[in-house]
Amino acid sequence: MQQEFKELSRAIEVIYERAQEFGLDFFPMRFELVPADVIYAFGAYGMPTRFAHWTFGKHFYKMKLQYDYNLSRIYEMVINSNPCYAFLLEGNDLIQNKMVIAHAFAHSDFFKNNCYFRSTSERMLESMAAHAARIREYESKYGRHEVEIFLDAALAIREHIEPPSFLGNDVEDQAGGEELQASRVSATPYEDLWTLDGKQRDPAKIRIRKIPPRPQKDLLAFISEHSPELESWQQDILAMLREEMRYFWPQLATKIINEGWATYWHTKIMRDIDLTETETVEFARLNADVLQPHKMQLNPYYIGSKIFADIERRWDNPTAEERARYGRQGGEGRAKIFEVRSCENDVSFLRNYLSRELVEELDLYLYQKVGSEWVVVEKDWEKVRDGLVNLFSNCGYPYIVVEDGDYQRRGELYLRHNYEGLELDVEYLEKTLPHVYLLWGRPVHLEIVVEGKNVVFCYDGKKNSRR
Repeated sequence: MQQEFKELSRAIEVIYERAQEFGLDFFPMRFELVPADVIYAFGAYGMPTRFAHWTFGKHFYKMKLQYDYNLSRIYEMVINSNPCYAFLLEGNDLIQNKMVIAHAFAHSDFFKNNCYFRSTSERMLESMAAHAARIREYESKYGRHEVEIFLDAALAIREHIEPPSFLGNDVEDQAGGEELQASRVSATPYEDLWTLDGKQRDPAKIRIRKIPPRPQKDLLAFISEHSPELESWQQDILAMLREEMRYFWPQLATKIINEGWATYWHTKIMRDIDLTETETVEFARLNADVLQPHKMQLNPYYIGSKIFADIERRWDNPTAEERARYGRQGGEGRAKIFEVRSCENDVSFLRNYLSRELVEELDLYLYQKVGSEWVVVEKDWEKVRDGLVNLFSNCGYPYIVVEDGDYQRRGELYLRHNYEGLELDVEYLEKTLPHVYLLWGRPVHLEIVVEGKNVVFCYDGKKNSRR
């Protein structure tokens, strides 16, 4: 075991030097060897220090079962923090660890330099540990069952937040936004109570407040600020979940480009360091597994690394047309991929750099279920590219906004789905609305598009209805 640690330490030093020579700029790295139970628990929870919930346990059981039956394997897990923690799976042989160490250095470089991570906390491990401690205190004070029911509802809508701004100048849409006057002013026998302070109201300023004054995407923040039913501990849990989701959001928005970057560099580094003949063959086998295309879904490692390799080639050796049209001088491939790493997410990465040649080479297509069969419905490269871009917009989650927090002047919540060609799953919707009702405390309405027509679903605390 001691000899294994020495060899691993030497490998880390060699890969560290090569990564720096290639120009990677990463956080200080901390590598830890952990058993399968631990790394799969981290994978299920998303972080080593996160609060406990049954959904994480469900995810862990599924992942661990696939590992036990050799259906899938997590080789490493890298945490976006400073210092950056990388957890390596016990049982990996040395060549496997060399590959994932190189992969981890590139991930850390991406976390440090990509603009979408600029506003994420580098101390989120500590923050999540504090969140978990506070939730345990609430469980002790209010009962585990009560807290779990609330967490079930909050986690059902955790993705519906306003993502952090990569410009670093977030502007929170606060509870009403504009300077509007009181929302419920009506003529009553007690109207004179408004003037007891001797101040006369200006009738021109008496307006009905619409909350929010314009559609608001951040459903978690809106409910936390405006729900008439929430207690302070519940508002605190919503704030914690929102903070954690804003930390995870850039990772969701950069899955393809991040994994592509890490795969591109682990391949470069591994081919550059000295490997034995046996290690070379084993690395080729491992890397082929990582880059294996899937028939029914995208492999982000494969797609992302191919796009980066194509960018480097096109900027190193531009065609005559590209030289004339774009002013490319040639020999700029390495600088270009570092530029792309710094300023793109999955949507812009695919839209800007997934070319006709790549779509054809990778044999990409769009498919859908027709009757009882899955059928390829589109192979035109632009439509395929645009279809993939739409798939990754808003990280693949429905774009739902708050239209009115006082619908029909009854304090009810009115939401609307921004329809962009994909309809919502009605069964899932009807299971989610009761959770929103629990958080809001009053009837909840959601306007969606079904078969080309606007339909409003409502949950009143007892049953779902539509109109």
